[in-house]
Amino acid sequence: MSERALILLTGATGYVGGRLLQRLQEDGRRVRCVARYPEYLEPRVSAGTEVVRGDLLEPDSLHGALHGVNTAYYLVHSMGDAEHFEEKERFSAHNFAHAARREGVRRPPSRRTSPRGRR
Repeated sequence: MSERALILLTGATGYVGGRLLQRLQEDGRRVRCVARYPEYLEPRVSAGTEVVRGDLLEPDSLHGALHGVNTAYYLVHSMGDAEHFEEKERFSAHNFAHAARREGVRRPPSRRTSPRGRR
């Protein structure tokens, strides 16, 4: 089991991220989810899926979340925050990219890494 690639998923409490989480779990993938409020996500994950607390607006909260990750999906948005959402988007994306580089994430997701090889 430890030989399977670890996938990190952000945004799993949202519509798109939730659907991707379901598909990854159905496919038997190793998944770790980062959530600002893990207690909202934990009831929706399979036994083998990890849920860790992290806030993309707080870079220190991401330490270790991406450790050992092969592929990472960034599926979050700050549009629910009416004020300064574009600035928050940039800051979140920057924090995520920096943490991924620091932890040595091997490759970003692409169409070719989608579950079940679908495009």
